[in-house]
Amino acid sequence: MLSFLNNIDTELFLFLNSIHNNFFDVVFEWISDRYIWIPLYLALLILLFVKFKKGLLYIVPFIVTLIFLSDKISVYFFKEVFMRLRPCHNPEIANLVHIVSDHCGGQYGFVSSHATNTFALAVFVGLLVKQKISWLLPTLVIWAAVVSYSRIYLGVHYPGDVICGAILGAIIGKFVFMMLSFINKKIDNKIGL
Repeated sequence: MLSFLNNIDTELFLFLNSIHNNFFDVVFEWISDRYIWIPLYLALLILLFVKFKKGLLYIVPFIVTLIFLSDKISVYFFKEVFMRLRPCHNPEIANLVHIVSDHCGGQYGFVSSHATNTFALAVFVGLLVKQKISWLLPTLVIWAAVVSYSRIYLGVHYPGDVICGAILGAIIGKFVFMMLSFINKKIDNKIGL
C-alpha cells in the first residue's frame, strides 16, 4: 500500500513539476522565499495590534511558540525520522526534476517545513481574528497553499510532503490557538478573544 501511494505521489509530482516556464520559475522562486513575506508578517502583527491592543502582549509568546513548534516538529519528528529523499535528490527521478537556480535544499523532504509553517500561521491568525475579520482565514489558507505549491513547482517536495505538511501545520495552528483560548479564560479575557 505504501509503495502504491509513493508511486502515485511520484507520478503526480512529475506531472505538476513538468508544467513550467521561465516566467513562473521567477514567480515561484519569489513566492517560496521566506524573506519576501516579511511585510505580510508585519502587516499581520499590526492587524493583531489594532484588533487586540494590549492583548497582543499575551499573543506574541504564542506566535513564537507556534513558529518554534511548526519548524522543529516538521524537521525533528518527520524529516529526520522518515528520511524521505527530496525529489531533486532522488537518484531514480533526479534527471526528470525541474529545479530552479540549482537549489535543491536539504537531503530530506517529508514533511515540507514551508507548508507546515505557513499553514500553522494561517490557521492560528485566521482563528484568532475569525470573529472580527471572517475573510482572513480563507485568504491566509490560499496564501499558504500557493507557498506550498511553489515547493512542488521548484522540484524540492512531492505533493505528499506538502499535503502532510499542511495538515500538520493546521493541527499545530489549531492546537496553539486552543492553548491561547484556554489561557485567555484563565486570565479573565484580558486578551479580548
